[in-house]
Amino acid sequence: MLDKNFLWGGATAANQCEGGYNEGGRGLANVDVTPHGKDRYPVLAGKMKMLELDNEHYYPALKSIDMFHHFREDIKLFGEMGFKTYRLSIGWTRIFPNGDELEPNEEGLKFYEELFKECHKYGIEPLVTITHFDCPIHLIKEYGGWRNRKLIEFYQRLVTVLFNRYKGLVKYWLTFNEINMILHAPFIGGGIVFEPGDNEAQIKFTAAHNQLVASAFATKIAHEIDPNNKVGCMLAAGNYYPYTCHPEDVFKAMNLDRENYFFIDVQSRGEYPKYALKQLEREKIDVGMTTEDIKVLKENTVDFISFSYYSSRTASADPEINKTTAGNIFASIKNPYLKASEWGWQIDPLGLRITMNMLYDRYQKPLFIVENGLGAKDTLTENGEVIDDYRIDYLKAHIKSFMDAVELDGIELWGYTP
Repeated sequence: MLDKNFLWGGATAANQCEGGYNEGGRGLANVDVTPHGKDRYPVLAGKMKMLELDNEHYYPALKSIDMFHHFREDIKLFGEMGFKTYRLSIGWTRIFPNGDELEPNEEGLKFYEELFKECHKYGIEPLVTITHFDCPIHLIKEYGGWRNRKLIEFYQRLVTVLFNRYKGLVKYWLTFNEINMILHAPFIGGGIVFEPGDNEAQIKFTAAHNQLVASAFATKIAHEIDPNNKVGCMLAAGNYYPYTCHPEDVFKAMNLDRENYFFIDVQSRGEYPKYALKQLEREKIDVGMTTEDIKVLKENTVDFISFSYYSSRTASADPEINKTTAGNIFASIKNPYLKASEWGWQIDPLGLRITMNMLYDRYQKPLFIVENGLGAKDTLTENGEVIDDYRIDYLKAHIKSFMDAVELDGIELWGYTP
């Protein structure tokens, strides 16, 4: 059975729901200038420079669903649904419009304070992601995004303000959303835009290191300000299956899993794993590790591990059969034993249980599933309804899977926010 305090709820991100991009003193962020359409993925990958809004693209984050103006009625609906928790994110540029100011924007602080109080009015515990693919444009233009160690300082200033202002209102914090995505979508993951001739691996791993150090500092500050705070990391999860039992396929799948676990290895164990150090050495990458970095990483590991899970993936060492699905940033070989969504994401409820076991065996820390769901091209009926039994089936199967992981495998799971 699930614990009586199990946190059932739902999840959003500021850029997906708030809107009001130019209201309340908010500054421009990388997510604001990430367009819909054919240019979206080149921008996400840092391959196409887009640091200003133009009239040729549609930018979905600007208006989103306008929660900025409707959060009270939205949270009331969450309460009526029986939410015990609500995962949301802070818009960095609502608090520090440019990112490097010395003093925060009071309008932005007040907005989230009222939002958190509204949650508690309905018995909903906020679960707050400090940055969810969110970097001020000014920090990208002026400093080059997370490749620059100065952002560790600016991030510390941000979290110190948040932990002090919302002490007693927020207990559960996540430092970076899907931190491993900086290797796959470095613009949204870290405000990285590449120039011709750049050593992209060097830049990505340096930015990743800076975020790992910033995350450790955030954990330290959170515990100092309020020992009741619980700070978690957040991984874009989904295990890799070897395409065959050929040892090379098994080894390929293991290495791809390690690429993701690297981040959580550091955040949960407090140091770079040997395999990562060897990889950096082979690729002649210097992340600028300092003695202070080593100390803060070691002394400030996370309290729990949160993750998103949408699908499992498949890996082969053979380039001839390494044909990918349509996918969405993450793509993999088609698994012949699984059905897939319209976007090529493979529907694998048992994969969730496998992922949970792999994470829990590796780290022995509480888990929290903070994203899970099915994307589909929904159609409206004449009555304006969406009949999405396929989504109900997806969620039902995944809920059963994580309940099996808890009840049959003994995994400690704190909550579920699809």
